[in-house]
Amino acid sequence: MNRYPRDMTGYGANPPAANWPNGAKIAVQIVLNYEEGGENNTLHGDAASEAFLSEITGAAPWPGQRHWNMESIYEYGARAGFWRVHRMLSDLPVTVYGVASALARAPEQVAAMKASGWEIASHGLKWVEHKDMPADEERAAIAEAIRLHTEVVGEPPRGWYTGRCSNNTVDLVAETGQFAYVADSYADDLPYWAQAGGRDQLIVPYTMDCNDMRFAIQAGFTTGDQFESYLKDSFDCLYAEGTAGAPKMLSIGLHCRLIGRPGRAAALRRAIEHFQSHEGVWFATRLQIADHWAKEHPPMTRTRPSEMERAAFVAEFGGVFEHSPWIAEGAHALELGPTHDTAQGVHNALARVFRSASEDQRLGVLTAHPDLAGKLAAAGKLTAESTSEQAGAGLDMLTDQERETFEALNTQYVERHGFPFIIAVRDYDKPSILAAFHQRIENDRVTEFAEACKQVERIAELRLIEKLGQ
Repeated sequence: MNRYPRDMTGYGANPPAANWPNGAKIAVQIVLNYEEGGENNTLHGDAASEAFLSEITGAAPWPGQRHWNMESIYEYGARAGFWRVHRMLSDLPVTVYGVASALARAPEQVAAMKASGWEIASHGLKWVEHKDMPADEERAAIAEAIRLHTEVVGEPPRGWYTGRCSNNTVDLVAETGQFAYVADSYADDLPYWAQAGGRDQLIVPYTMDCNDMRFAIQAGFTTGDQFESYLKDSFDCLYAEGTAGAPKMLSIGLHCRLIGRPGRAAALRRAIEHFQSHEGVWFATRLQIADHWAKEHPPMTRTRPSEMERAAFVAEFGGVFEHSPWIAEGAHALELGPTHDTAQGVHNALARVFRSASEDQRLGVLTAHPDLAGKLAAAGKLTAESTSEQAGAGLDMLTDQERETFEALNTQYVERHGFPFIIAVRDYDKPSILAAFHQRIENDRVTEFAEACKQVERIAELRLIEKLGQ
């Protein structure tokens, strides 16, 4: 099957109600990345020095050498930056993304994290790139990260974020079966469930925009007030959405060696004071958010059309376009994926096949439709879908005069255009159907053929919404 694995729809136009505790309008989630002592370093058995997220513009790895300036920048994060951030945030729920090997070199900091009740999630074994790491090697590194984290912290992590991940990371983490959430995603403002590692895995997305890493890249922040302003604008937008009835989550990413510098820490303090000046703000750890979401929105087993075999797909959707299973056969051969696992997704695939068909093929679909309130309806020989649709518009309860009117119009319409009058009756009532009948019967054939095709597509859309929901 030709399948595209990315989900480009997500929650779409109708995200679920977050139902944050106490009716909160927004969940604010602060992450402190603890990476100092876990970065690339020949002392750690790595091939070169670190070159990522520092004050050094254009830093490059030094193969086979220690980089004194880079090391001391990371050391600042552990020695000074962490403590400045800890003093500021010690009374707030915070999630630490802790690199296991860095935590092992930070007993004082780990004790402070635990004393503040912060969640310590896993940030992998080492703060290194994983994109080229073989799956078996990465799996072993994940296992060792869990082991070392448990040894150092005193309990296993329930959250995971690699950051510099591979295409295998989420599956490999999920397959362990022990994580309440994985954060290696930037795809949404709300948690969501994904099929990963052979299971339903909750994803609690992270952020790269509300993140102090932008102080360490070219297209980023240069002054604290830029960061402060961006955090406030992000908060205000999401708070307004929450006030309007659609609460979201604001993730903020921090790094000890970056936000821990005085000029940046001051900006963070002002932003947090802005958040705290509003009512209905839930400050939470990622684990609290994950546990809340799993309770409020557990994973649901549902029909996934993109995963159906051809025969099952055609059996399910072959009648959506009246008596035209070839359309479902063609749709199944398209590049389907998670984004097609909705009524609109399946409809788009089916409609593409219909629209690309020859005029004769489309005419065949039109002529497969029954006359409105015609002889087949009277004889009870309509498809179940057509029977329900016509009944919904009251066409199964016509007076003798109304039936004669419909039959006369049907005959006139077919003689003029060569196919039955087709209308998505669920969008109309009996009087408006008759009005449309009288209006459209006068169209030229080209115009009416196009209109009939549009109505066929609308009928299919409504049938799919009834099958699969919005």
